[in-house]
Amino acid sequence: MNWLRLPALAASLLAGIATSVGATLPTVPTPVVEPVGSIGASGLLQAGLGLAMVLALIFLCAWGVRRLGLHQSGGERLLKVVSSVMVGQRERVVVVEIGQSWLVLGVAAGQVRALHSMPAESRVESKAIPVGTETTKVGAFAQTLSESLGRLRVPRRQDG
Repeated sequence: MNWLRLPALAASLLAGIATSVGATLPTVPTPVVEPVGSIGASGLLQAGLGLAMVLALIFLCAWGVRRLGLHQSGGERLLKVVSSVMVGQRERVVVVEIGQSWLVLGVAAGQVRALHSMPAESRVESKAIPVGTETTKVGAFAQTLSESLGRLRVPRRQDG
C-alpha cells in the first residue's frame, strides 16, 4: 500500500515546491494591449504612395529591359535591326538584316513596305554625325554665325 501512495506524495511535493518558487520570484505585469485604431487618411495615402512607387519601379525596369534589349536571349538571331531613322512623326526607315541580305523597309502607321534589298555589308562605325540630330543643327547654326561675323569684320571700302 505504501507503493500506491508514493506517486500521490511525489505529485503533492512537486506542486508545493513549484508554488513556493513562484511566490518568491518577482512578478512581471502583463502589458496592456491597446486596441488597433482605424486606418485614417494618412495611412491610406501612405499605402497608395507605396503602391504607386512599386508599380513605377516595375514599369521602369520593364522599359529598361526593353530599351537595352536584354529580353532577347540567344546570340544567333534570324532577324536583326541594323539601323533605323525617323523620317516623319510616324514614319521611319529601317534596315533589317535577314541571313546574308539587308532589307530597307519603310514603316508607317499600320503598314510596312519593302523599299530596297541589298547584300549584307560589314558594319563599320563611322564618326560622322547623323543628319537631323541636334548636334548637326547646332553645327549649322555655328557655321552660319561665323560666316555672318566674318562678313561684319571685313573692312568696307570707303569711297573717297
